[in-house]
Amino acid sequence: MRVLMLSWEYPPRIVGGISRVVHGLAQKIASEGNEVHVITCWEMGTKELEKDKNVYVHRLHSYDVVANNFVDWVLQLNYVIIEYGVKLINETGRFDIIHAHDWIVAFAARALKYSYTIPMVATIHATEHGRNCGIHNETQSYISSVEWWLAYESWKLIVNSAYMRNEVKQVFNVPDDKIYIIPNGVDLDKFKGYERDIEYRRRFAADNEKIVFFVGRLVNEKGVHVLIDAIPKTLHYYNDAKFVIAGKGPELEHLKAMAYHKGIAHKVYFTGYLCEDELKKLYKCADVAVFPSLYEPFGIVALEGMVANVPVVVSEAGGLAEIVEHGVDGMKSYTGNPNSLADSILEILHNPDKAEEMKKRAFEKVNTIYNWDIIAKQTLNVYSDVIQDARRINWKLPSIKEELDKL
Repeated sequence: MRVLMLSWEYPPRIVGGISRVVHGLAQKIASEGNEVHVITCWEMGTKELEKDKNVYVHRLHSYDVVANNFVDWVLQLNYVIIEYGVKLINETGRFDIIHAHDWIVAFAARALKYSYTIPMVATIHATEHGRNCGIHNETQSYISSVEWWLAYESWKLIVNSAYMRNEVKQVFNVPDDKIYIIPNGVDLDKFKGYERDIEYRRRFAADNEKIVFFVGRLVNEKGVHVLIDAIPKTLHYYNDAKFVIAGKGPELEHLKAMAYHKGIAHKVYFTGYLCEDELKKLYKCADVAVFPSLYEPFGIVALEGMVANVPVVVSEAGGLAEIVEHGVDGMKSYTGNPNSLADSILEILHNPDKAEEMKKRAFEKVNTIYNWDIIAKQTLNVYSDVIQDARRINWKLPSIKEELDKL
């Protein structure tokens, strides 16, 4: 099977969770003997065309025209993808299926679908409606309409959780039988070769302090402000704790100001952006991993915490609630509730034996449910179903020449 994936991010370009998902899925599908090509955005220090293990990666430069805004830049990227995709198909042959990842590549995916009569599926990783708790301005309305359009144009839709299935059904009025739930996966060997490095750990906390760790984009939807609000109660009942917050984003200065005004700045360490190696080392130094999102379609970071063998605390937002079973393989808190979040953190800090048992069960769950072998097979089944449907109905588009001859 020849598979063409379109995504605006692919490692080493990592903006959010899409990059890791596309990488893991593409690699596993390709390892099963399929020919997989990923067209994505160029990143500094990368080659424009290379083979990443079994996957052909095409990294494209946008035009040398400064876009007025992000939406304009996305349109430029789509034009570039279309131009390149046409050349790729003409020179190497037709693909069996196109897999579009989120609205950013919607225009290019549709153009290639209709130009070459290739069935298309799409994964909707999140919605503009969900990210912003509704639609509040013209830009958000535009993005949401493109998401609806992508859902409409796709033969089948893939979402990563039951929560997202319900959201897509309600926001875009998509019929239930068009949607497949396939969870995201995690590299089970991600932390292979990494152990707790005491000297590295001392960069962030004293030996007597437990590290409570967050990593993610510093935006409102990730709920880091809820974690800051939970710190005073946590320290009141467990003073030997240090809160390490890794990542960058527009909320950084606001979060630092919150910590300062609460008198806890000395207990909060903002690392800024960390490279993949440092991030892995820090995971292995952590005693608790906390993900207090207000909106989270899935939550790959929780899986990474589980694989790193760190007890996790998550909010009940979205897909996170489906990953963690409270008190069994992690702790859950009420979304947006700092008091509840502090209680969950304290439960782990005060009960090390329980934390060890939760870590063990979490690792077992990740291995049996969220590994790429299972996820790739489920995705390939969707591809096969769509391709067979297209062949069964002899799906093709009207010929322009035939239409002209009628005139």
